[in-house]
Amino acid sequence: MNLRIKDKIEEIEKLVEEMYGFMPQDVEDYIEDHKTKAACERYFEKITEAIVDIAFLIIKERGYKIPDEDKLAFDILSSVKIIPVELAQRLKNAKGMRNILAHEYGRVDDQIVFEALHEFFEDDIMQFIHIIKMFK
Repeated sequence: MNLRIKDKIEEIEKLVEEMYGFMPQDVEDYIEDHKTKAACERYFEKITEAIVDIAFLIIKERGYKIPDEDKLAFDILSSVKIIPVELAQRLKNAKGMRNILAHEYGRVDDQIVFEALHEFFEDDIMQFIHIIKMFK
């Protein structure tokens, strides 16, 4: 496995473990604890960026055309059957949410962020990492 991809996977696994170790289980606790909420948002941003980095490393390594937009990297990986289409779509959605959090486009709906983190983000990350480990 490409050493940079391996390092990114280790970074993601560490960040996921840390974030889910301190993230509240209750949405009201999440919304009221501004420091924890800010930390979760930052972890979300870092994890999402590391996933995008892996996607680009694979695209470059395999000689595929580099996309103009970060989100399109997941479409490329799904089109060449590296990741399922459904996972590609959810990762694109995560990248979109990451942009909202990082650039503060409009008001962030804390409930939606909390639900995304609890309901699918961790599973999607772990599925992506598992596929990449098996792929390499």
